Amino acid sequence: MTPNFDADIRYCPYCRSDLEPRWIAGRLRPYCPQCERAFFSDPKLAVAVIVACGERILLQQRAIEPGLGRWSFPSGFVERGEQLEDAAKREVLEETGIAVELDRLVGIYSQQGHPVVLVVYEGHPISGELRPSEESHAVEWFTLDDLPPLAFPHDERILADWRRSRVDN
Repeated sequence: MTPNFDADIRYCPYCRSDLEPRWIAGRLRPYCPQCERAFFSDPKLAVAVIVACGERILLQQRAIEPGLGRWSFPSGFVERGEQLEDAAKREVLEETGIAVELDRLVGIYSQQGHPVVLVVYEGHPISGELRPSEESHAVEWFTLDDLPPLAFPHDERILADWRRSRVDN
């Protein structure tokens, strides 16, 4: 099998036959010879929010992998049927105890070979009190000059894009 073939999908969800790799649209894809149906793996959609208050941003210290013990923006996966903006607000509230209003889209991020598309917003707090959740050891405000090491390589790029866009506006 090649990296393009989704080996996680082994059986047809319709007839339960073994799937086989077949070249479709330039890639090896899971294919059911019984149903004559190809299966396309959708990327996972995630959201993150840079919660800003003056010159400070809200970060959480992750209590789960990936990035256990490191700091990141409040973030998480979008539930099926959920609007992106609602997912972003939900994740911030669940992970930090803070309700936010979203101000703008910062960017959309993906990386070759990684099945997650991350949509990042900027928001500001409107209510609530800081409290960690089962997904975060700690939740704290940090000044932009005193940020802890961030959990993921893309966090630095996101932060740089956000800072640059604040100057441009």
